[in-house]
Amino acid sequence: MPSNARATHLTRRGLLAAGGALGLGAALVACGGGKDDKGSSPAGEKSGPWKFTDDRGKKVELKSPPKNIVAFIGTAAALHDYGIEVKGVFGPTTVKDPKTGKDKPDIQAGDLDVTKVKNLGNVWGTFNIEEYLKLEPELLVSAMWDKDVLWYLPPQSHDKIVKLAPTVALWAANTTMPKALARHAELAESLGADLKDKKTVDAKARFEKAAAKLRAAAKSRPEIRVMIGSASAELFYVSLAKMSADTAYFEELGVKFVKPKVNAQGYFEELSWENLDKYPADIIMMDNRSQAIQPGDLKSKPTWAQLPAVKAGQVVPRFTEPIYSYDKCAVLLEDLATAIENAKKVA
Repeated sequence: MPSNARATHLTRRGLLAAGGALGLGAALVACGGGKDDKGSSPAGEKSGPWKFTDDRGKKVELKSPPKNIVAFIGTAAALHDYGIEVKGVFGPTTVKDPKTGKDKPDIQAGDLDVTKVKNLGNVWGTFNIEEYLKLEPELLVSAMWDKDVLWYLPPQSHDKIVKLAPTVALWAANTTMPKALARHAELAESLGADLKDKKTVDAKARFEKAAAKLRAAAKSRPEIRVMIGSASAELFYVSLAKMSADTAYFEELGVKFVKPKVNAQGYFEELSWENLDKYPADIIMMDNRSQAIQPGDLKSKPTWAQLPAVKAGQVVPRFTEPIYSYDKCAVLLEDLATAIENAKKVA
């Protein structure tokens, strides 16, 4: 699950009353979006009707491919890798650099130039609807962790926002990394990306090679146990591998993960810092997003320092919300394979 403290909000969304859409939003949907001459340019200009069926089974049809696209930051970064640019983003886009005090791109922004997009909401619970409408959105794209819920739209305005322009949702759970990659590539291609471009072909080949490397590493080191963790000030969260597209695929390739006793939501188990040693692990994959406490800042937690994997220096970052392009995901497979190959059995 991509969020810890925020996870409770997801379960509440279904209980929210669907707010009435703004009049302008209804008009946008009826017209199929805003003016093309103010839109961003896709990788390849496509003409004629545009249609795409998303992971909700919802078919979106427009008179022409959308140019004024708004997307969750990680999705925007994936589209960027295929040459598709967006007008606006929402989600963790910038973070304060502790050394300079200035904003810098969040890790979820990938190679996207965040100075060239409108940031509609950088933190959980924020989304500037007025600025969104100024972009004359033709399409909004986001990840989906719960059925029919677009990730990172505020619970209190989710239902209103999705009525303002056509939306596309792509699974980040209930799927595996190859399927998520294929769906993002399919969306990019529909928007004008050339999947036969050398950069994309090479990236996919690297991904496939990296998958083979991880499979071989897992097979050669079956004794190595990996724990998926995320830290907050009060609790440590141990995630269940099969619930997320990335770790579900790693498990499919043979990686042995710690299996926590998850809560009712099914994604993770909350541990107090006193009970951090509940699950033996040789490698700990730690949530590397800006909202999670990073390993270097956990020195004040005595139980953390005593974990065998920590003592052995076998703590590696986990990109909890992957950027679903072959270019970005290949690196994740390579890094985990290397960590398993080099790991000492310490648990």
